[in-house]
Amino acid sequence: MEEYRIALAGNPNVGKSTVFNALTGLHQHTGNWAGKTVEGATGEFMFHGKHFCITDLPGTYSLHTSTAEETAARAHLCEHPPDAVIVVCDACCLERNLPLALQVSALCPRVIVCVNLMDEAQQRGISIDLAGLSERMAMPVIGMSARDGDMGGLQEMLEDLVEGDAPERDGNPWETEDALHAAEEIARQCVTLPPAHDARDRRIDRVLLGKWGIPVMLLLLCGILWLTMTGANLISARLSGMLFGVGEQLRALLELLHTPVQLTSLLIDGIYRTTAWVVAVMLPPMAIFFPLFTLLEDAGYLPRAAYLLDKPLRKSGGCGKQALTMCMGLGCNACGVVGCRIIDSPRERLTAMLTNVFMPCNGRFPLLIMMAAFLIRGGSPLASAAQAGILALSIVCGAGVSLLVSRILHRTVLRGESSAFLLELPPYRMPQFGRTLLRTFLDRTVFVLGRAAAVAAPAGLVLWLMAHIQADGMPLLSFCAAHLDPVAAVFGMDGMILLAFLLAFPANELVLPVILMGYLAQTSLTEPGTLGSVQDILLAHGWTPVTALCVMAFSVMHFPCSTTFLTIRRESGSRKQALLSLVIPTVAGLTVCFLIRAISRML
Repeated sequence: MEEYRIALAGNPNVGKSTVFNALTGLHQHTGNWAGKTVEGATGEFMFHGKHFCITDLPGTYSLHTSTAEETAARAHLCEHPPDAVIVVCDACCLERNLPLALQVSALCPRVIVCVNLMDEAQQRGISIDLAGLSERMAMPVIGMSARDGDMGGLQEMLEDLVEGDAPERDGNPWETEDALHAAEEIARQCVTLPPAHDARDRRIDRVLLGKWGIPVMLLLLCGILWLTMTGANLISARLSGMLFGVGEQLRALLELLHTPVQLTSLLIDGIYRTTAWVVAVMLPPMAIFFPLFTLLEDAGYLPRAAYLLDKPLRKSGGCGKQALTMCMGLGCNACGVVGCRIIDSPRERLTAMLTNVFMPCNGRFPLLIMMAAFLIRGGSPLASAAQAGILALSIVCGAGVSLLVSRILHRTVLRGESSAFLLELPPYRMPQFGRTLLRTFLDRTVFVLGRAAAVAAPAGLVLWLMAHIQADGMPLLSFCAAHLDPVAAVFGMDGMILLAFLLAFPANELVLPVILMGYLAQTSLTEPGTLGSVQDILLAHGWTPVTALCVMAFSVMHFPCSTTFLTIRRESGSRKQALLSLVIPTVAGLTVCFLIRAISRML
């Protein structure tokens, strides 16, 4: 069987990953900002009995070795020369995309220029002479809309190219400015733009990137959080009832099989109930928050949010790309840490990794939602809006602390100059709702939920043992909490709260259930129930608004979960830096809690 190796190149935001998915059938996440996919993905497909192995290279603007993405793309083309390269270009901004195609053609003789997003270009009144473009570039050109999924024309053109003789190329445009000048001239001859090109996007950007930019961004954040809170509370109660009901059926089955009582309790009350709690509390917010967040990404708004945050990040000594990793941290801090690979400077990359934990991840949302509901009680629309505002304020405070810590690090142990930040603002697009929901569920929700469930099961075992082992006539859980009371009181909390944060190191989702389990002196986690019932339990154990504020502050600013910690250890390659990721947020969180308690006592 004939086998060919193909490389897929292109600028960021041109639909390159969409072409890759359509060709290979793999469902790789497509981002809407520059440099998000630092590592290339590989897939394969069959066409007319031929086997094609295709590599999705990082999105780059050129082949110069100034960024990690450009270095990786050029190294692949030079060290592992493919049989052909497909360069994906955006039909709406062809002039900016053509220089990369010319640079690639200097390294690889067989190149196809895939002009993507032809449907958007037509809607914007942009006309492209594909035949003239192919003639002037001396390489095959095909126009398409990859989102339609029709790859037949591209596959046939690719088959003809790899079976034919390789054309000869003169010169090396990527080493000079020839590619830029040539691209400008070719685009001038082959592309016809309407009189008011990009007028709509410019009008929208005047609002979103002007003086109203920050208020609009905060309003969007509040709206997403309000929808998340309102919907998650309804779904969580029903889901928990269903899962805990399944648990009782499993208990009955084990009893029918004459399973020892202690083993049944360990499996059901310990492992199953803990995992069921994590799923019931974590799945609903993720199922709502992730799709809404991804819709903003697909619409082209997230790069603009990064632009708005670039100025304060630079003032703190960081890099504008850190704004993108902070947004990723709202879903999962481990994902945000991995995303720090897009930052070129090792110093700024380390800073972004160490401060990403200040962005509250999805696992901390249930506790933050509960604290917001404790501070503003009631189920009216006005109360829900106020709760969403408090939740949004906690995220803003986390981002503010991240900037403050970044500034401190850059003024002390991580001194150095800030690097340049190149960010493309893609055109506004109508999100693909169906694909977004499916992709988000598979790529984000299921992935994060599986990771949480994997650590919840062994954590449930530990909790069960601590609830059953006696120490001084009380469960070990209560015994440890009692000894932590004096320390926790200094920071406006009690021993059970502090112990819950320590035991939730495997997964942040466990904080609230461990607190309730300890308060109720039970040997297993109970069904989450309603917000009101949980609030009654907290009030009965001496909680005040100050307690809720301290718990909320420490939830935003405390050591990362085990998955994030191990990710930082792997990404930084240093145990010392991984330990710093534990110490820095914990010290910051305890300091803020101490100040909250001190101010409340003075007032």
